[in-house]
Amino acid sequence: MSRRRIGVRDWTIAAGVAAILLVTGLSGQHSATNLDLLGYVLLAAGGLALAARRRAPVPVLAVTGLCAVGYQAAGFDVPAVAFLFAVYAAVRAGHRTTTVAVSVIMLSALPLAAMASGLHDTGEAFAQARGVLELAWLIAAGAAGEALRQAERRADEAERTREETARRRANEERLHIARELHDSLTHQISVIKVQAEVAVHLAGKRGEQVPEALLAIREAGREAARELRATLEALRDDDKNPPHGLDHVPELVQRARTTGLDATLTIEGHRNNVPAAVDRTAYRIVQESLTNIARHAAAATASVRIDYRPDALAIRVDDDGRATPGTAPVPGVGLLGMRERVTALGGHLRAEPRSEGGFTVHAELPVDQTS
Repeated sequence: MSRRRIGVRDWTIAAGVAAILLVTGLSGQHSATNLDLLGYVLLAAGGLALAARRRAPVPVLAVTGLCAVGYQAAGFDVPAVAFLFAVYAAVRAGHRTTTVAVSVIMLSALPLAAMASGLHDTGEAFAQARGVLELAWLIAAGAAGEALRQAERRADEAERTREETARRRANEERLHIARELHDSLTHQISVIKVQAEVAVHLAGKRGEQVPEALLAIREAGREAARELRATLEALRDDDKNPPHGLDHVPELVQRARTTGLDATLTIEGHRNNVPAAVDRTAYRIVQESLTNIARHAAAATASVRIDYRPDALAIRVDDDGRATPGTAPVPGVGLLGMRERVTALGGHLRAEPRSEGGFTVHAELPVDQTS
């Protein structure tokens, strides 16, 4: 519903309540206190104040209460209808404690105002009966407001649940499509790679010169297969296969040693609570760095250093490979992926040749101390 329609409806209700109060005041009996004009003004003001009950429920509650006490003191024996509407609106908005406090003050003030104006001189029994009736109406108005507030809260919670379910299903569907695409591409690339390797093997067996294009196809097939395996590993990082983190870095270093690389691991500082995203990203940086060293660096040694700092996690991977100063690194898929992960977490990544030769990857990931 638009704000304009809500505003029109609020003003319509307010004008209707004001009209009812005025008609009741004009038709009913009231004491002669020479305050008729003030009483009529308070009757109208109490009703019209309800137009703002959505935007300012507590001020409207106070205004309608004061107006009710005022026209009672002026000699008008008119029920506090506007105040009941204000009680309903305030409780619906969640101001239960304030509403109870104001209502208690009202129940105490109304009999005093009526007595001061000369109304209700019929005895104590009548006054007690009227007080019970007013209390019952207040409880009913508050209960109605609380019931609607709870209903709206449950409706909002149900809507959030539906949205979360829809997002989860969409993510699951995207993951399913990605896995199907991976399976399809893996099959086709495997066929291409096998055919290219067979052709190269047959050409070499017959003593023929292997075309450069065929060698390029074979190498491209191998690289594509490796990238697809890495993609599948990332896709499988779900609840059934929990992702790797810093605890698994020693396994990466040990695996690198089995390939003939003299890899070392150094850990500095005291490990604090590291957010899950930082934990996974640190593992991926070390994994990708060691993979690139094994594939492209032609290095003999590599060092992995993890530094736990008070406000950040620093990861550095160095090698003594063939990279030389002044040679810009080729921005491959792995390096771009590392940079995107680090940037997404608000960190910094530096990947470049070292001055003494070889290559370095240095990343700093911020660690939120409140996590």
